[in-house]
Amino acid sequence: DVKKLVLDMHAAGKPLGFICIAPVIAAVAFRDQPRKPVLTIGQDEGTAADIEFFGAEHKKAAVDEAVADEKMKIVSTPAYMLGPGISDIARGIEKLVEQVISWS
Repeated sequence: DVKKLVLDMHAAGKPLGFICIAPVIAAVAFRDQPRKPVLTIGQDEGTAADIEFFGAEHKKAAVDEAVADEKMKIVSTPAYMLGPGISDIARGIEKLVEQVISWS
């Protein structure tokens, strides 16, 4: 059901945002699709390898960053995958939200 929702929203041209471990959901959802998203979960090599296993591209990012895939209108941020505290995490999430809104 989650995969269908992600793919339906993408097919409708809606921007998508994935926070913390959720970029893995995007990687799995797009596994069998011709286009693959660029995503981040931060610096964790194991989880980054999982994302790439499903065919997506992983881009390293700091906790206060958001990675935007302009072509696919998908943005992700590491959040608690890296965050030492809520203020650090909030900066990355705010960037994600701003990007999603700018595409809306």
